[in-house]
Amino acid sequence: MTRLPWAVLLLTLLGARYLGWRFTASLNLATPLTTSLSLLTLAAELVLLAGFFLQLWFTLLPERPAPATGPIPTPVPSVDVLVPSCGEPADLVERCLRGCLAMDYPSHTVWLLDDSDRPELAELCDRLGCRYVARQEHAHAKAGNLNHGLRHCKGELVAVFDADVVPLRPFLRRTVGLFADPTVGFVQTPQSYMNADPVMRNLSLERWLLPDEESFYRWIQPTRQNLNAVVCAGTSFVMRRQALERVGGFETDTPSEDLATGIRITAAGYRNHYLSEKLSAGLAPFTAAAMARQRCRWGSGSLQTLRTGADPLRIPGLSPLQRLAYSEGILHWFTFPAQLVLLCTPLSLGLLGIAPILFSGDALLTIAIPFVLSQLLLTRWLSGHARAAILPELYRWIFLVPVCAAVVATALGRPRRFRVTPKAVVGRDSGPDAGLLLPLLALLALQLVALWNMAPGRLPLLAGQEGLPPVSAATVGVVLGWSLLNALLLMLAIRSCWDRPHRDGVPWFAVSVRVQLQHSGGMVHGRLRAVSATGAELGLECPEDASVLQAADSLTLVGLVPGLALPFLAMAREDRAIGGVWGPLSPPQRDQLETLLYRREGLWPTLRAPFELRTLPLVLLRTLQRVEPESWFRRSLIPQLPPLVGLPLPRRADLPARAGAPDPAR
Repeated sequence: MTRLPWAVLLLTLLGARYLGWRFTASLNLATPLTTSLSLLTLAAELVLLAGFFLQLWFTLLPERPAPATGPIPTPVPSVDVLVPSCGEPADLVERCLRGCLAMDYPSHTVWLLDDSDRPELAELCDRLGCRYVARQEHAHAKAGNLNHGLRHCKGELVAVFDADVVPLRPFLRRTVGLFADPTVGFVQTPQSYMNADPVMRNLSLERWLLPDEESFYRWIQPTRQNLNAVVCAGTSFVMRRQALERVGGFETDTPSEDLATGIRITAAGYRNHYLSEKLSAGLAPFTAAAMARQRCRWGSGSLQTLRTGADPLRIPGLSPLQRLAYSEGILHWFTFPAQLVLLCTPLSLGLLGIAPILFSGDALLTIAIPFVLSQLLLTRWLSGHARAAILPELYRWIFLVPVCAAVVATALGRPRRFRVTPKAVVGRDSGPDAGLLLPLLALLALQLVALWNMAPGRLPLLAGQEGLPPVSAATVGVVLGWSLLNALLLMLAIRSCWDRPHRDGVPWFAVSVRVQLQHSGGMVHGRLRAVSATGAELGLECPEDASVLQAADSLTLVGLVPGLALPFLAMAREDRAIGGVWGPLSPPQRDQLETLLYRREGLWPTLRAPFELRTLPLVLLRTLQRVEPESWFRRSLIPQLPPLVGLPLPRRADLPARAGAPDPAR
């Protein structure tokens, strides 16, 4: 997180000046209807600005980062690793369990908590050496499953990983040392993803857009650490069993059991830590519809926390700043309805002839534009390069209507039923989800009609109604630009609803390493471009080598890490490139490959959001491109740092400069 007190002060002064103008000179109070629309717009702005400025001001508090991780305490605390599962594919669960078993820690037991009662998972646990627990009743979803598992284990500490998450080998070694302080209740680490989420993947923006969660884990969570108001995020965390027992186990009255349980532990007097190291990675939803379901569950579950004993406004034991921080995180979900109001604001002028905000030329140039530009230019630096200003809003726009519906339903006492986010590829050619697409199409149609009505020579027909003040040129110009930006973002959101067809759910990674392919006639040198648990793609030094290799009977890839040689079957070739799948792997080879791909230390890089003036033109072009299925040399890739033994760190130029190849930061 970047601390820029001068930027916070500048934004605060510009924001205060802007709000003073909004309250005194910009409201349209000519008629009851204009007054209602004008005040509604102002209220929506206030909701959005309140969360923005609270986060800004939190960054000014004294830094209290998690202490440096010391050695594992003696005697070594026993750790129970709980993996709750509910219908995930067996191979995905196995990958998680193997990663948990491989953690570099002397005393931990892995438990699979299977809420789907599958015999094949019981057999898997028996083969791997894990404990298997299933329950007869399935009440309270994930929280009930975790509480049931707690009754079977007795470790001093409890680590929790979702079934799609793979921890790195040093996960426990890096987190358990913090529990040498007996006042520590839990330690949360960031959630990372080993595949691109649907927004990045469907628009081929892996090189230009960071996951929406990056700003939460790199900007918001560090400020919560300073307040001892760390948010428990549901996976990749370690808790003290004593703290869990003291608060009655995981909260069962909300789907957001992680948030509520973390609040209870904080209120019980424990100090909790956020360790800002990427020590695990899981799977993002594969489709836009699945991601919408996930966001709706997060929003509904967070708001349901207000109806439990973990309500931060009422629970005893929290300081005023802790109450404010937790409450802001929960009430943040009301920014979705507020943003929907602002999305519809330009329609007032284009469809009704009513301007909810009155601009003058002077106010536009000296008050509104400086404030908006300062937000756009400083957001990237204030967030520690975790997000840019405009592109991350795509996540909100795509899921705006479903999340608004979930938030409003929950606020009215009718929360959505808990539904697990699917972690498997269901179909290859499924079209866009109607619940996502149709509202966006309707909003776009309204924006286009409004733009047409605001064309020169047409606006007076709308704005010349009796009793309404004349609309200034500045107001028309602002609303035109606002509506045009809305239309462009809506087109991008609509384009994102078409899921890029999958071959399977196996993630592929961009890793730049010099390797060799051995064959009966000699050896060919190349550079690894992409790698997965099923195969690899290589760039070759000589174009002629591709045809030689594809004709070879037996190939072996060496050079990934010392001592690892993998049988390689060529399947496709392109100019100066060859792709193939792994041949039959022995158990040691498979374990080495999975360690390389999912478990080794220093695996996941911290990326920097690029400057948006460079990326926006490219992003807009994506709306005109056809959705192509993944295929050889045209894959959705997430970057990994190469193995550290004898290999250089990656440079941007080392990664393939093509759509789908992410761009790691130094």
